[in-house]
Amino acid sequence: MNSRTQALWQKQNVHEGDRERLFRAVRTIGDSAVLYPGSYVDVAASFVFSTVTYVDKDRRAARFFGDEEGVREIIAGHGGPRPVTVESIHADYTTDLALDPESFDLLVSLYAGFVSEACTSYLRVGGTLLVVPSHGDVAMASIDSRYELSGTVKSMAGDYQVETDDLDTHLNPKRPVTITPEYLHGHGRHVPYTKSPFAYLFTRTC
Repeated sequence: MNSRTQALWQKQNVHEGDRERLFRAVRTIGDSAVLYPGSYVDVAASFVFSTVTYVDKDRRAARFFGDEEGVREIIAGHGGPRPVTVESIHADYTTDLALDPESFDLLVSLYAGFVSEACTSYLRVGGTLLVVPSHGDVAMASIDSRYELSGTVKSMAGDYQVETDDLDTHLNPKRPVTITPEYLHGHGRHVPYTKSPFAYLFTRTC
């Protein structure tokens, strides 16, 4: 592993193991084929899932994933599954990624903008979107007729837990607002809700 790869990963993993714990919490959906747009150098998904496709336009991410041996060393050092498939696409995820429609089981949207709007076509019907409220993508998914809320992810003392109870009490804005794609693009931030779990799980229904 070259020193640049190690340095990028250490900076990404500053809260050591945090993303791995998140992915392990949602691992209950099965050993899915994962699409992770806006991943930067966060390879923690590969500590948990055997097939992950990472997408990022940052040149540092391209250099990081270009060190294939180093990336695999990081994954092996964290007990990643065997065998593991790691694909990396150096591109803006809002462009055509030349991926087959409905070819992924899990779509990850972590602090990367409106991933659900751009990449749902790659998620199979019945697949899961993992999304955090930042940048408004939870709100975007909530008004997308292809999605249904299927769970929330609570952060508890540095660990994560998926909950599926009382889902009808979630996604209620604190203040009256008409949520539209235009509204969300114009504001570029999350909609404050009366309940604030760390993340949400949506199932693609159609």
